[in-house]
Amino acid sequence: MNKFPSLSNILLLSGILTGTGILGLLILIFATLPTLGPRWLFFFLVTILLAGLALPVVHFLHRRFPGETPVSMNILLRQSLWAGIYIDLLAWLQLGRALDTVRAIFIAIGLMVIEFLLRLRERSEFKPDEPPDERPQ
Repeated sequence: MNKFPSLSNILLLSGILTGTGILGLLILIFATLPTLGPRWLFFFLVTILLAGLALPVVHFLHRRFPGETPVSMNILLRQSLWAGIYIDLLAWLQLGRALDTVRAIFIAIGLMVIEFLLRLRERSEFKPDEPPDERPQ
């Protein structure tokens, strides 16, 4: 049975991700020129930073609104990474002046559908260590 991750572990991982993202962005902004390599590194560091910032929020939402199946640290981290990827996609589209409200909404809906399908797949996996449900017939 998966145990819900503790807040101290969440805050530690969030601090590591956020600190890495901020430190990397500061070094990137002040020590490099905006060529192709540092531009992709910028998107990677923004993803790490925003995942670290979203991790406690995702943890709080799962603690406040628990689902039928318990969530693990992997699920919390994946969902916070979706938040970072979403903001990265919006920033990338804004660089090309291709961002509008409808496109941002459709991207958000698409990411939510992907997460829903991943959770559905995880729920349907066979777990032989767990006892079968006791249902009267």
